[in-house]
Amino acid sequence: MKRSSGILMPISSLPSPYGIGSLGKAAYEFADFLAEAGQKWWQVLPAGPTSMGDSPYQSFSSRAGNPYFVDLDMLCEDGLLEKTELEGIDWGDHPHYVDYGKIYENRFTLLRKAMERGWEKCGEQLGAFMDENASWLFDYALFMACKRHFGMLAWSRWPDEDIRLHKAEAIEKYSAMLEDDIKLFIFIQFLFYRQWNALREYLHEKGLGIIGDMPIYVAMDSAEVWAEPLNFLLDEKNLPKAVSGVPPDYFSEDGQLWGNPLYRWDYMAERDYEWWMRRIEGAGKLYDVIRIDHFRAFEAYWSVPFGETTAKNGKWIEGPGMNFIGRVKERFPDMMFIAEDLGLLTDGVIKLLADSEFPGMKVLEFAFDGGSDNDYLPHNYPRSAICYAGTHDNSTLKGWLDTAGEKTLAYLRDYLGADEKDELVWPLLRCGMASVADLFVAQMQDYLELDDCARMNTPGLASGNWRWRMDKEAITPELTAKIKKLTATYNR
Repeated sequence: MKRSSGILMPISSLPSPYGIGSLGKAAYEFADFLAEAGQKWWQVLPAGPTSMGDSPYQSFSSRAGNPYFVDLDMLCEDGLLEKTELEGIDWGDHPHYVDYGKIYENRFTLLRKAMERGWEKCGEQLGAFMDENASWLFDYALFMACKRHFGMLAWSRWPDEDIRLHKAEAIEKYSAMLEDDIKLFIFIQFLFYRQWNALREYLHEKGLGIIGDMPIYVAMDSAEVWAEPLNFLLDEKNLPKAVSGVPPDYFSEDGQLWGNPLYRWDYMAERDYEWWMRRIEGAGKLYDVIRIDHFRAFEAYWSVPFGETTAKNGKWIEGPGMNFIGRVKERFPDMMFIAEDLGLLTDGVIKLLADSEFPGMKVLEFAFDGGSDNDYLPHNYPRSAICYAGTHDNSTLKGWLDTAGEKTLAYLRDYLGADEKDELVWPLLRCGMASVADLFVAQMQDYLELDDCARMNTPGLASGNWRWRMDKEAITPELTAKIKKLTATYNR
């Protein structure tokens, strides 16, 4: 990767109208800002449809796009909605936070109107889209139609066992019964991908690329686990035998119980990892660089017996290692990957990262404890590293500085050559920009010097996450020029 920099800004955080960021005007304006500020990359969070808890890392599908990101004004321009139909709808009463409940209540009524007007009108393009995405699209649309039919229950709780177990006769029955909803969810995906592809083309014209996250696990309540259960460690009733998490550590005495079903890596290997190849190919249609979340699980993953209430009683199980990574590199020789290698790393993980030749991550917020040999300090970086000021799971820089201990702050000031009176957000950004790391990424909140009211996610907190939205007046010519100057100074 050439020396460059980018900004992490979730699509949902854009200051679009109608309650949540979308792929419309605000996205194009943000692209213009990135280009004018000298950036080369826009990093986003996973773009899939969110489920309970609104986390983009727990999606109903690893291939589908989020219906909330479909821009409604663009549907008006396409003649699929009327402007008057967008008036008088309650999208939430706070400009800086998404109200997911209100979005869920009101978005699908409008998207159904668009489908009813557009299904025939977009027939040729829609047919080509359906053919191109046949490997996943119908399963996803039927899955979502069945969820609506069963009151949005998780598929493992559907009262009809035949459709819960994805039996052929039940598939035929519900496909006919729920035809209208199936068409709705197919059409929503058609709209999402049409808008996404147009935005991505615009970004490429401006010399910008998209970095996107690919969570290592998929949600239990997802179309993939329902439709292709043999890929997952499930019992005869298609319930998990064990689930994902991470063990207890310094930060959590119970560990983290994520609850995702684990993969049957032996079964996948026998089939040349075909399911994963389809998934990565799909991610490549969205992103120019794929950041693989929780990379260490390819070396060894924490397996917790299903039914446990904490992650304490899990065990490490060997992952697929270079057998899998090597196949990925063979299949996608031109795809760029970033390995999210954060946390306690064993010699095995370090070796797998080196053998993969994927760049790993260095986070500035982790750098200033532990002395001068801390791997996250910029003077210890390899050139291939990706330096982040912080990730979506961290405090903003200002939030972190507000809560950092005196010893950490003293070392930080010494490292940056800053006086006691100096504000430290921009010196930290300068530190990342100046590092030898090929790529530097900061959250948009950090350039805006926002505190933890703008934090995107607090791991372990069940509610209140993924809500922050940027003020529509936040990006000024002065801020753009300041970022551009910093970027140019360090040849990014």
